[in-house]
Amino acid sequence: MKRQYPWNNARNLVIFTLILLMCCTVAAANITFSPDGKGYRFEKDGWTYLHIEGAPYERGYQHGYLMASELAEIQDLNRYFVYHDTGMEWNYFINASMEMYPQHIDDEFNTEMHGIADGAMAAGTNISYDEVLAWNTFIEMMGYWWPQEEPGAYETMEIMKDSCTAFIATGDYTKDKGIVFAHTSWYPFERAHYFDLIEDIQPENGSRILMQTAPGLLDSTIDFVVTDAGLMITETTIGGFHQYEQNMSPNFYRMRKAAQYADSLDEFVTIMDTNRSGGVANAWLVGDLNTGEIMRFEQGLKFSSVTKTRNGYFVTANNVADPRIRNFEVSGFNPTDVRNPVGARLVRLSQLMEEYKGRLSPDTAKVVLSNHYDVWRRTTTPSSRSIEGAYWLDPDPATSAPAYRPAGSFDGKVGDSAMAANMSFEARWGLPSGMAFDADAFLEQHPQWGYMEDYLKSFPTRSWNVFTIEDKDIP
Repeated sequence: MKRQYPWNNARNLVIFTLILLMCCTVAAANITFSPDGKGYRFEKDGWTYLHIEGAPYERGYQHGYLMASELAEIQDLNRYFVYHDTGMEWNYFINASMEMYPQHIDDEFNTEMHGIADGAMAAGTNISYDEVLAWNTFIEMMGYWWPQEEPGAYETMEIMKDSCTAFIATGDYTKDKGIVFAHTSWYPFERAHYFDLIEDIQPENGSRILMQTAPGLLDSTIDFVVTDAGLMITETTIGGFHQYEQNMSPNFYRMRKAAQYADSLDEFVTIMDTNRSGGVANAWLVGDLNTGEIMRFEQGLKFSSVTKTRNGYFVTANNVADPRIRNFEVSGFNPTDVRNPVGARLVRLSQLMEEYKGRLSPDTAKVVLSNHYDVWRRTTTPSSRSIEGAYWLDPDPATSAPAYRPAGSFDGKVGDSAMAANMSFEARWGLPSGMAFDADAFLEQHPQWGYMEDYLKSFPTRSWNVFTIEDKDIP
């Protein structure tokens, strides 16, 4: 008996063809190309994926053109919250950024920022190079430079520097003996929404980069990155860090340059240490796919330290191990105090590394990032002290943060050597455990945060998704 397929007669063939065309049209509707046809973007399960390529101005123009609407929203957000948090207009910080930074940035990356501004302008968003630069230096200016300019700003700023949780492991600690790394970002939720960008950068020179970032940024800032030189990069900021030197190279520029041009762990350190400002002081966790070696690189202003291993792990939760940085460049930090988020997460991360020794993989990394155990209260309760941070559920954060601050974990990223070899990683938008944050319900319960109403957005439960270079896996 002859099998009947939909295309066995003319009428069905026409219907089948129309269905195929409709499916292709739906998929194509979700992808947008830059005018030169080289850059593109699409949306996937809470994330925006952006591909850019070519010479500095060319790739910047693609970025700005495709991210124009988001850049307009970010400028509006900056104007509102910078004034609210500091009493100073956003233009004040734009001008300060222009005075301090352009001369300390290579022409390649200044040119890329000019391209971002021009591309966004061409797409209808009124933004200048000055504003793009200020956005790239935002955390450095607001969290490190401004507190020096305005005494007491550390106590009043809403920029969270004690944020993010990460680990990296290799050798006997991992299932396949290769490198596994993972990171969950913590940030005030009113700003976190803009870090929903997975960007594939194919530069004219240097390494290809796949990273999480936000529109308009040259570096990751959130810092989850793989490069085709074999580097696997993440970090957390050093809590309580209070040093800064003006007229030095900003962190965003050094980090992007290191990601693009470093071919080894040592080269990464050399680039990051050159003309450093102390801004965005980090405990970097970096793996080298080519050697299986992992590194903890703690970078302050006057002091930095490097520790490497081919068989072990490093965890970081805004802590610093180097006694010089801890004693001379940090204040209000006690890594043994489990009442605070740093001490509690350090204890729990180390416990989980031992619990999963020999079994760490991307899948078990997801479990680690989702952990809700509070070692101070000795309960499984999401809080400011759990690895998946939940300030918004915590009535007693035991830090300078106010109760029920809408902040904490808003994503999860995991990867291993096999994924990095294919220039890919796995990511979930929203809390790593899948726990949802409902902005409307939160504001109804906590009206003290009502001034955020126009900017605070929900994090519904999403799925884990694999992203890779040249991705066009449109849902």
